[in-house]
Amino acid sequence: MKAVVFAYHDIGTIGLEALKREEFTIEAIFSHPDDPNENCWFSSVTEWAKKNRVIIHCPENVNQPEWIAEIKKMAPDIIFSFYYRHLIGVDILRVPSSGAYNLHGSLLPAYRGRCPVNWVLINGETRTGVTLHHMVKEADAGDIVGQKEITIDFDDTALTLYKKLCQSAKELLEEILPLINKGTAPRKKQDLTQGSYFGGRRPEDGKIDWNWPVLRVFNLIRAVTEPYPGAFAYLPDGEKLFIWWGYPEKQEGQDFPPGSLEVISPHVYVWASEGRLRLMDIETEKGRLKNEIIFEYFKDKAGIILK
Repeated sequence: MKAVVFAYHDIGTIGLEALKREEFTIEAIFSHPDDPNENCWFSSVTEWAKKNRVIIHCPENVNQPEWIAEIKKMAPDIIFSFYYRHLIGVDILRVPSSGAYNLHGSLLPAYRGRCPVNWVLINGETRTGVTLHHMVKEADAGDIVGQKEITIDFDDTALTLYKKLCQSAKELLEEILPLINKGTAPRKKQDLTQGSYFGGRRPEDGKIDWNWPVLRVFNLIRAVTEPYPGAFAYLPDGEKLFIWWGYPEKQEGQDFPPGSLEVISPHVYVWASEGRLRLMDIETEKGRLKNEIIFEYFKDKAGIILK
């Protein structure tokens, strides 16, 4: 079966490897250029294409008439999208005779849209997964072909959760691709009224509000810690303080203003609503500080209020 594949990131290479194992003929790959200014902590689809001698294109807008015409010339039986960052238009989705499929990083219809791995952590979810579904005009709204659920642990970060999703994606594709090849894959309509949609996130969305419950602060930190841009607050003098890791402690009956710094050897805490956050890994203009070194840095600053 001839395939045109839209792919990026680790799940992009996982999807391509799965297609190769199942002996799909990959006519061409569409991806995004590797950006030297981006923190590319993930595998390169471009390098995979070179290694496997597959034609790769990285157009700014694949939905332009010239690219639609090029894909029509390839006459693919099927299209796959594995973490491709742009919406693929209906003129392309109509080309393959056997359909177009997308792998999404949530249990649809929940968390349609962008950045699902970050949003499920921000919202304190305890389960998520991956979904392979038919592509339609509306994002992540097509019929479901298969899903694989995973548990979110309390100390999962976006990176550890993404690695779990990668493994689940591999397992799901191993199960479903042979059925697609045979034309016997299941198909279940989504009920979008039971789902949710979330947009993209920007680095400035990592600003902490200390009026939040401490668990919400913790959830933001683990959702955007490395390799993502990080959660942050400001010291009274305006210096930016990144909090790469901390641990929440729920406390009742304490009356500290939100953002208050509490210094109790050997730890430093910041008070939020319903508890405090123990600082374990931070970054200031002086560099990265962890655990006891944080105490040394803040030992004369008890009572200041972070903004």
